[in-house]
Amino acid sequence: MSLVRRWIAPIATAAALAITAGSAQAADDAQPLVDAAWVHAHKDDPNVVVLDVRNGITGDSRETFEDGHIPGAVYSNYSTAGWRTTQDGVPGQLPEVGELEQLIGSLGIDNDDHVVVVAAGENALDMGSATRVYWTFKVLGHDQVSVLNGGHAAYAQQYALAEGWTAPEPAEFAGELQPQLIADRKQVASALRSGTGLMDNRPPEQYRGEAKHPASAKPGTLPGARNVPQSRLTNGGTFASKEQIAELLKEAGLEREGAQITFCNTGHWASLGWFASHEILGNQQARMYDGSMTDWTLNEGEVEVGAGQRQ
Repeated sequence: MSLVRRWIAPIATAAALAITAGSAQAADDAQPLVDAAWVHAHKDDPNVVVLDVRNGITGDSRETFEDGHIPGAVYSNYSTAGWRTTQDGVPGQLPEVGELEQLIGSLGIDNDDHVVVVAAGENALDMGSATRVYWTFKVLGHDQVSVLNGGHAAYAQQYALAEGWTAPEPAEFAGELQPQLIADRKQVASALRSGTGLMDNRPPEQYRGEAKHPASAKPGTLPGARNVPQSRLTNGGTFASKEQIAELLKEAGLEREGAQITFCNTGHWASLGWFASHEILGNQQARMYDGSMTDWTLNEGEVEVGAGQRQ
């Protein structure tokens, strides 16, 4: 049981005990997506930690959290807390395992907890905060993790929120790197030669090379990549259905199974693509290139400009 829950859970009641009895099963069956009703039903479960990662993308902060949050939630600003780091001038990189262990432990999360990641729930860009943190837990070998579909907004529409701030009691969290979920520059270069499916999750104008991220050295996409824009993977803060995502990949000319690498500019939108492919469609061979086009172009990687949306 996470130590953080000690300041959340009241003295056990019959109702809480009933939820606790079911929590082990809930943790064993952690699903990629849970809804607001599931979170509400488990908010007093000592094995479930609601991790609120709202951030500046939606104008949120610790102050916003203190104004209203899911009861019992802990807060970590996705943009500033250390979930991503800059390495060799490339932003958005995965930090060292030890750094992530310290960050997660400081939130009162241990290896027995089922973590539910909560973004604001406004749009795809914002929901990328949740999928990037979700991917990070998976990379650390922690499979007991879910994303709240619809985010904080979905919960707030139905249930009462809590106010204020209570510091979590630190816990110990140990990660074990899962390299099969990560694609680095060398592996991407190999994928270009082998014809591995490459999913560009940026807006079409960036895919075609008509615009670029400020940190990238030049516009364009990975040669042969197909475009599945991040904006089509959600409806606001709610994920597209399995059938809708399968159709998106088909339209783009990508297979729904087999080796696949998702990328964007800095591994944020690409986490949405990875989540859709690996977690919703179940393609266990999908990986994410967190360095993405920034890392690729800063290291003189070949690009394709003028790529069209292939059918």
